[in-house]
Amino acid sequence: MPTIDVLMPVRNGIAFLGEAIESIIAQTFPDWRLLVLDHGSTDGSAELANRYAGQDRRITVLSMPTAADLAGLLNEGLKHCDCRYLMRHDADDIALPGRMHLMNGFYESNGHFVVAGGGALMIDGQGRQIDHLQPPTTPQAITAAGFFYNPIIHPTVTINFPKFQKMGASYGRDFTGLLPEAERLSVSRCAEDYILFGQIGLSGLCVNLPTPLIKYRVHPGSESVAKVADQIKLCKSVSLFLSRTFCKMHGLEPFDPTPFSNHSGHLDNFGKAELSREFTKISDALLKGIGDTPEVRRELAFRWVLAAGNSWTLAARYAQFEFRYRKKNSERAVMRNWARRMARREKYQFLEAV
Repeated sequence: MPTIDVLMPVRNGIAFLGEAIESIIAQTFPDWRLLVLDHGSTDGSAELANRYAGQDRRITVLSMPTAADLAGLLNEGLKHCDCRYLMRHDADDIALPGRMHLMNGFYESNGHFVVAGGGALMIDGQGRQIDHLQPPTTPQAITAAGFFYNPIIHPTVTINFPKFQKMGASYGRDFTGLLPEAERLSVSRCAEDYILFGQIGLSGLCVNLPTPLIKYRVHPGSESVAKVADQIKLCKSVSLFLSRTFCKMHGLEPFDPTPFSNHSGHLDNFGKAELSREFTKISDALLKGIGDTPEVRRELAFRWVLAAGNSWTLAARYAQFEFRYRKKNSERAVMRNWARRMARREKYQFLEAV
């Protein structure tokens, strides 16, 4: 049994697959097994992966063309894992050389966690760095943020596999069983990781290391770019599901986090309404259910910015927020997105008037 199993799904990803596999081979931690899950590729991806498997016995290629979707593919891959730690890696990303060594050392001292992720250096299709992704690190911060967006970067994750199995966890489905049947949710694509890590995060069992673990590639063919509209819609349904589950866990009054969400960097409210009453319900629930911590207070402060009923109030609140708290690229990106959308809307309204 290897210490680390790596799940790498691929479907017609030959452009970057070789670089992704080589980044696993280059790890400074040697006790691993790479499971390449081929989802019916027709571009030579499977053949390329098999060539690497012929050169390194730690690499296995599993053909799974009939898997219904990404959640099904990953869940089938889980059945083949036999390890202490399960690492996820995408076929277009690059693992930094010390990633496995770092995660193995972390779990040796922090074995109560189920999911550990980290930061990422965002690169484009040519490998040029375009951003530095820094998700929240502490369990409290991750739980609080998880109602509004996915604070776990999926391909940075390493899972404590025995604890994960004991929870009965898997991709894309409600495994807590706390809600009535009519309110339970399953997600087959675009947000299958969000519903998984969101549920684990509700129990405070997720953490992010404050260091980059991968080079995260964004290009026109990547899932995060090609299906943004679908992803936002599904993520909003996951946000609502997580809030209902959380309130059931703690005996709290239900709240709707979706007007305050920023899935894929897009504000949902976008100045449609003033949401002070709705914000108060969220604030009460998070402070009671998670605790009155600096991390929760910071997350609530940013959501208060988004509760503004007009653009001027939102901009003023954000200026006050940024003066008080440490700046985060992700939050600044949300505000830039909002500013661009406002500019386009005002230009359209002006042309309509003319």
